[in-house]
Amino acid sequence: MAAQFLKKFTTGSLSVCRRYSGEVRKATLIPGDGIGPEISAAVQKIFSAANVPIEWEIVDVTPVRGPDGKFGIPQGAIDSVNKNKVGLKGPLMTPVGKGHRSLNLALRKEFNLYANVRPCRSIEGYPTLYENVDVVTIRENTEGEYSGIEHEIVDGVVQSIKLITEEASMRVAQFAFKYAQEQNRKKVTAVHKANIMRMSDGLFLRCCREAAKEFPDVRFEEKYLDTVCLSMVQDPSLYDVLVMPNLYGDILSDMCAGLVGGLGLTPSGNIGTNGALFESVHGTAPDIAGKDLANPTALLLSAVMMLRHLELSTYADKIEKACLDVIREGTHRTGDLGGTATCSKFTEEICKKL
Repeated sequence: MAAQFLKKFTTGSLSVCRRYSGEVRKATLIPGDGIGPEISAAVQKIFSAANVPIEWEIVDVTPVRGPDGKFGIPQGAIDSVNKNKVGLKGPLMTPVGKGHRSLNLALRKEFNLYANVRPCRSIEGYPTLYENVDVVTIRENTEGEYSGIEHEIVDGVVQSIKLITEEASMRVAQFAFKYAQEQNRKKVTAVHKANIMRMSDGLFLRCCREAAKEFPDVRFEEKYLDTVCLSMVQDPSLYDVLVMPNLYGDILSDMCAGLVGGLGLTPSGNIGTNGALFESVHGTAPDIAGKDLANPTALLLSAVMMLRHLELSTYADKIEKACLDVIREGTHRTGDLGGTATCSKFTEEICKKL
């Protein structure tokens, strides 16, 4: 079983996998906003060219107003993910202002997607300031500063509550060590600020220490967030798997993506107790939407993570290799990668290699 999870772009979670037995699997597809429909269509085309046994169930997550006056996820989308247990999501836009919840956050809470897994690995043939980067960030995905608990005490004074629980902290800590063990990785680093937030981050850190005892073959270390940020940009090879609370993970995972070329090249998976949702983590890029200029790589590599989660590794390997080969060869890169190819042409070249 562990051999199925030794690839670089994978989720490392066995909790909600169904073994592949030759049947066509259904997966929910949320195309998203802006460039989302274009890059989703590219993934569909590549999956079709590779004869992947996936049937997409496309759903709309345009927010609907609830009884409380706030906007939320349509019931049809919730039902689809609950039924299929796995999904792929393009970028979603959240309007700024009162009455609008983050749909990304709402999806994570709705399906209890407690662990965000984001592998950041250097791509051969696409040079950046850093070489041989191979880091995985694992972020607690349901609480922390993103719990949404805020209120105004008096005019001009707002309080935001950072919620940390033992249950959520232990769950993501155990996930990180299990991931490291299954991936044959050597070290887990707990990222924290327990020197300042002694109770909240202190609880998270204690849970990581307890989880480490269950995995004696995996090295464990504790590092302050600021220390990790400093040393990461000096020498990324110092780190292997990092586990951290929600806000720290949001920031640090984006920083790691910057080491390998940006969010347009970075896959992401959200793993939960009852399902998994894989996504591109870049923005909706409305300035290039509809112009056939988008880069589908992040969503495609997230779809590759989804295939490995479903134990469809043969298809995942083939698609991943075709995508990375096109980038490495350099002739048909999209504009964000320094090339002039359209999304359609980039997609077509990947299909030719399948």
